[in-house]
Amino acid sequence: MEKRADKGIQTLLGPQTTLEGTLTFNGTVRLDGHFTGNIESEGGTMIVGEKAVINANISVHTATVSGEVRGNIRASDRIELHPPARVFGDLIAPVVLIDEGVVFDGKCTSAPGSVAG
Repeated sequence: MEKRADKGIQTLLGPQTTLEGTLTFNGTVRLDGHFTGNIESEGGTMIVGEKAVINANISVHTATVSGEVRGNIRASDRIELHPPARVFGDLIAPVVLIDEGVVFDGKCTSAPGSVAG
C-alpha cells in the first residue's frame, strides 16, 4: 500500500511493460512493470508497485517500494519499503522505513546528509 506517494504521478510504467536503459525523470514515476538499467532523479519520487520487478541501481529524492528491486537504492530524502517488497541491495538515505513483512537483503545506511548521486 503506497501511502502519501500516490499523489501527482506524472509517469506510469504499466504492468505489461518491459523497459531497459536509463530512466531519468522529474516529478513522480510509478513502476508496475519490468525495468532493467539505471534510475536517476535529483528531486523526483519513485514508486515501485507490488508486481514490479526492477533490476537497477536507483538514485532519487524519495523511493517507495512495494515490489521487487535488485540493486542499490540511494535517496536524498527517504526510502520506504512496504510489504510485499523484496529488496536485494544496499539502502542509503537520511530516513529509511522498513515495514514488517518486507524481505530485505543488504546493508542499510541511515544518516543525515546522505545525498543522491
